[in-house]
Parts: sequence; structure tokens; C-alpha cells
Amino acid sequence: MKRRPLPVAVALTATAALLLTACGSADDKSGGNDKIAGAESAESTSPTPPSASEGDVKRPSMKLPKDVKEAFEGWTTGDATKDAILADAGRAQSAVTYAVTQGEPESPALSFYQAGSALAASQDWVKGIVDSGLTYYGSVRYYAPDISVFDKKSAGVSYCADESKAFNKNRKTNKIDRTPASDDSFVLYSTRLEKNSNGVWQTTKLESERGNKTCLR
Repeated sequence: MKRRPLPVAVALTATAALLLTACGSADDKSGGNDKIAGAESAESTSPTPPSASEGDVKRPSMKLPKDVKEAFEGWTTGDATKDAILADAGRAQSAVTYAVTQGEPESPALSFYQAGSALAASQDWVKGIVDSGLTYYGSVRYYAPDISVFDKKSAGVSYCADESKAFNKNRKTNKIDRTPASDDSFVLYSTRLEKNSNGVWQTTKLESERGNKTCLR
């Protein structure tokens, strides 16, 4: 995807990340000006079905608008622990998308799946999008996840995003800014996750890098 960057005043640091140890503050090396999780033609897919161990956790509903889709490819490994981590890593991304489409920077879904510096950065990012009068339209494909389990309560996940079919949409007029795709439409995300007392793998730190060669297709 290639969306027009937000105005400087609202070009806040984006949510995302490649960090396997202690990923610093959310740092979008692309300038923090066009993280989108929209949808257009890809199938709407939840970040992997919950495993049996997740059954007792009451999770927030995150139903996206019909014109916003997310697809998660290769999001299962067959290992119960890794699949639970990947599932919550995907849900943390969806929580940002959901908060934007709802126009709600303080969305409970965000604080459910994110914490620490990741949550603070995501809330700022969502507020910037909402305050600029924008929302999302189109589809984003998440793929090539790579996971490292550090111990029973911490892990790192990196993955790619294809935003070539995702765009900004004016919240009032519904006008879609269909900018052409470029290398910057492909994003490498790196995240650190920590398991909380409720058994949820929260994203606590994150980074993103646009145009990373690992993700170019």
C-alpha cells in the first residue's frame, strides 16, 4: 500500500515491531506517518482461532467494518504455546485497526492486548488518525511470522504486512485516498510480548520499518 502521509502535526509514532529482547519505544523508521490496517479485497480473517487454553479468557469483541479486512497467513505452527502467542500478536494488531475504525483511542481492546510503551504509542497513533478526521479502508495481509519464545512469560514475534491495498478514508466524506503502492507499502513489524496474570500475551514493545527487504514481494 502507499498512502499519503498524515500531516506533520499528526504523524505520530506507529505501532509495530521487530524486537526479540527488549524492544525500545515504538519507533517507526518510516517516519511514523502511515501505519494502516485496512481492508478491501482480502478475506476478513481472525488472528488464528483460540486454542483450548484460551477458552476461559473473556476477550473483547473486535468486529471491523465491512470495508476493512485483515488476513493472517501462516499464523499457526502446531505448537500450542507458539500458536497462543501468535494469536495474541495478531489480535494486538487488530486492536489498533479496530480502535481507529471506532474512533476510540482509549479502546478497551487496545489495553487488553497491549501494555507498556506499546500501548502508549498505539493510543497516540490512533488519536492522531482520529483527530485528523481519517479512518481506514481496504485490506492488509500479515505474513511470514517469526517467533522466539524466551521463557514461560516472554516472547518475540516479527512479521510482515502488505498494505498495498489499504488506504486512508475521510471519516466525514468517505473519500478514499487511493495512493499507488510502493516499497513503503511493505512493513516489517517486530514485537515483544509478555504473558499477563490472565494468560493473555500482551504486546509490550514494538517497532516497524517500512520498505524492509525482508517483506518486499
